[in-house]
Amino acid sequence: MPTVSVLAYPGMSVFELGIVTEVFGLPRPELDVDWYRLTVCAERGAVPVIGGAVLNSAFGLDDLAAADTVIIPGVADVRGHCSPGLLDALRQAHKRGARLVSICSGAFALAEAGLLDGRRAATHWRYAELLAARFPEVMVDADVLYVDEDDEVLDNRVGQESFSDLGERPVVGRVLTSAGSAAGLDLCVHIVRRDFGAAVANAIARRLVVPPHREGGQAQFIESPVAAPEDDAVTASMAWAMANLTEPITVAGLASRAHLSTRSYLRRFKDSSGTSPIRWLIAQRVQASLPLLETSDLAVAEIAAAVGFDSPVTYRHHFTRSLRTSPSAYRKAFRG
Repeated sequence: MPTVSVLAYPGMSVFELGIVTEVFGLPRPELDVDWYRLTVCAERGAVPVIGGAVLNSAFGLDDLAAADTVIIPGVADVRGHCSPGLLDALRQAHKRGARLVSICSGAFALAEAGLLDGRRAATHWRYAELLAARFPEVMVDADVLYVDEDDEVLDNRVGQESFSDLGERPVVGRVLTSAGSAAGLDLCVHIVRRDFGAAVANAIARRLVVPPHREGGQAQFIESPVAAPEDDAVTASMAWAMANLTEPITVAGLASRAHLSTRSYLRRFKDSSGTSPIRWLIAQRVQASLPLLETSDLAVAEIAAAVGFDSPVTYRHHFTRSLRTSPSAYRKAFRG
């Protein structure tokens, strides 16, 4: 089983720890895959957490450094320094090829260890300027929900149909960072998708009652964190679109279903989702194509039609923009 170790640190909120535990720690026999083995690690055995509780762990930094995936859910002080022991453990894990993951302020630990130098990285929007100021070699992206450095490598390989020139799928990048707290859930589900495919990731998302993939980045949460109740009509139109992806769908048609003018619909859709109807629809169609690429023998042109794209060319264009690789390369990387 792949091993996942998460760091518990003094003064932490258990929410981020709970995200990791929920996704990677619960047994999933119904999925019929070799699920993860989770360990909660600490620099010292007893860790006081917010609310007055104390968490005791039998696992330490050596166990953290030895895991296949190392998750740092935050740091105690974004203006302070991590311990030399923790930084050494992170560097050891990275050197031997482990996947390193941060949630929210955990990016500060990876940055202090020098593992984000020259990389694009995400953190909570409140900390983005500070992270960039403290670690100028890090390319901080304050807009996204998470950054997968594997995607950064794939971005340089757009249009390449296989990884055959490198043998097996390259073990590169291996550093993933997420925005604030709940974005860690998006990243954890994304990791499951990378490890086990779309079908398993979608099953986990359904059990968590969350979408398999959210669009719009974290910018939408800075100014408008909660959709207005009156946007039930917009939500209903989105649900209809999801159930009818193969149909010709226009903004005017969605507005009509919501009993709104096109102008009002566009404004309320943006307020609710942080993106436009067209961008949202394209993203849903791309996401709907992933299980077909992973589990079916349909040609790319057939998949494009099955999820509502007008042509294979349009599908490939939007797929590449969204996932930083081609449909054929994605299929070869993720099937089986």
